[in-house]
Amino acid sequence: MGLNLAQKIIKEHLVSGEMKPGTEIAIRIDQTLTQDSTGTMAYLQFEAMGIPRVKTKKSVAYIDHNTLQTGFENADDHKYIQTVAAKHGIYFSKPGNGICHQVHLERFGVPGMTLLGSDSHTPTGGGIGMLAIGAGGLDVAVAMGGGPYYMMMPKVCRVVLKGALKPWVTAKDIILEVLRRLSVKGGVGKIIEYAGDGIKTLTVPERATITNMGAELGATTSIFPSDEVTREFLRAQGRENDWVELKPDEDAEYDEEIVINLDELEPLAAQPHSPDNVAKVKDIGKIKVDQVAIGSCTNSSYMDMMKVAAILKGKKVHPDVSLVIAPGSKQVLTMLAQNGALADMVAAGARILESACGPCIGMGQAPATDAVSLRTFNRNFEGRSGTKSAKVYLVSPETAAASAITGVLTDPRELGEAPKVSMPEKFVIDDSMVLPPAPEGAEVEVVRGPNIKPFPINKALADKVSGKALIKVGDNITTDHIMPSNAKLLPFRSNVPYLAEFCLTPCDPDFPKRAKENGGGFIIGGSNYGQGSSREHAALAPLQLGVKGVIAKSFARIHMANLINSGIIPMTFENEADYDEIDMDDELVIENAREQIKNGSSIVVKNVTKGKDIKVNVALSQRQVEIILAGGLLNYTRQQNQ
Repeated sequence: MGLNLAQKIIKEHLVSGEMKPGTEIAIRIDQTLTQDSTGTMAYLQFEAMGIPRVKTKKSVAYIDHNTLQTGFENADDHKYIQTVAAKHGIYFSKPGNGICHQVHLERFGVPGMTLLGSDSHTPTGGGIGMLAIGAGGLDVAVAMGGGPYYMMMPKVCRVVLKGALKPWVTAKDIILEVLRRLSVKGGVGKIIEYAGDGIKTLTVPERATITNMGAELGATTSIFPSDEVTREFLRAQGRENDWVELKPDEDAEYDEEIVINLDELEPLAAQPHSPDNVAKVKDIGKIKVDQVAIGSCTNSSYMDMMKVAAILKGKKVHPDVSLVIAPGSKQVLTMLAQNGALADMVAAGARILESACGPCIGMGQAPATDAVSLRTFNRNFEGRSGTKSAKVYLVSPETAAASAITGVLTDPRELGEAPKVSMPEKFVIDDSMVLPPAPEGAEVEVVRGPNIKPFPINKALADKVSGKALIKVGDNITTDHIMPSNAKLLPFRSNVPYLAEFCLTPCDPDFPKRAKENGGGFIIGGSNYGQGSSREHAALAPLQLGVKGVIAKSFARIHMANLINSGIIPMTFENEADYDEIDMDDELVIENAREQIKNGSSIVVKNVTKGKDIKVNVALSQRQVEIILAGGLLNYTRQQNQ
């Protein structure tokens, strides 16, 4: 039996375990990336391990999230990351150099390598044939220290792309179609591998748009083969030496397969408030649009920006629309400035934002009350834009630009002939805003601002775990619900005690107060609990508040891993109907917790208030059992190193 592409890369990097879906494996990590909203915590954790120098082939720290400097906090974090990176052998990408995923694709990604990033959209690297996985900061810290990355061996789903896209139909429409078919939890426990004659028609930036938004499926990662298209892109980046051909074996086997005929696709949009709430633009109708935002790690490439500029050239943004555009990197912005495309955007009435995540992470550009905002981003969760009442639609850059001109949601095919934009033979290359680390052994002072507080560390698991059900929530609760990430809170990413005061407040404003008054307890959740971002603050804030366990119908992959890393027990109902048997304030007890968790996957939670025993599953590997018993990954790692 031949191997598929994902299996080939995993096999080459396998440190331990069997490549059997659902069993734990450990893989060697070649590269890591962090960004500033998760990076501060990752480097604090790396320092706590006491390892002097990173052991990866390349580790890069990016500043791209917390770039709105309304107080000292963000700038202090940037200085901390710059100095800690210099000391420990990590490259530092300065603010303004661009979004981590865009820059990494351009300058550092290598086909066939493994990349672990403290950002859920790290799978963008799959666009050039990397096995690129998003994880919590502590997992990335361990990888920087030379430790392997542990995960459950995923199934591999083959997505066969046939034919070619028609004019005005885009890579964004491909991934929206995948989301429409599979849903936001359809990729959990899977790697999505793209194949078929249609992939030859897609450039690397287009492939990266697709792998980027695979995160919204809940997938472990997504990947394209590395072929002549990949080679051309790397050649244009002056990195042809990094290219290697990668493809599945002829007789490769897959766990499932879906087929998409590209020539049948039409412009699509994800409607509020979920990336899988997908419909055709023409069927949604000509709704009035108040704001259009173009950019993010999904759609901020040179190709995307050139198409937008071509649509806007010689036209004006509708009087009732605010159009903001954020090129994805300094490279893209420089090229737009040099070829006149930037002038076309500005002349049309666009507001140009810096090359950063910006509105996608809630850093500015919150829409007006009840506004309709069209965004080329990857998430449209309620309130993520900064305005709870806003209705956010996810669309392609072409649909966004067309609608900015007309003032209503517009199928771009109505504009006539599509702009013809080709990949440049050579990109402008200037890496001066990526600072190399100090030489090994050099004296570097790590600068810590007053906002950087110690992060919470759990204690070893007690024999008896008890507490109240502090909150009960429904399905698809996101990390934005658990740990809001707006412009007011992002500056406090290195201050978990402060952040904890806002934990789960979108679901219940009294949750932090109740958790503290009760000395912690349990969270009760529905299915796909913790979907969305990789932010481990969604586990650290509950830990700060004394949360001992989460009982849910099912978990999103990264969040479950982050809970385990924090020593918080992730439990799933053996019988989902038992969700109805727990109410808020019920007293819950796990007797002989250490023994029960050691002995197997099924444990008993006693609902003392209702006088009922509830069976839950704790699906942990032997290593994860040890982590929970130790009270988290940091304690476990220290024990291993003693």
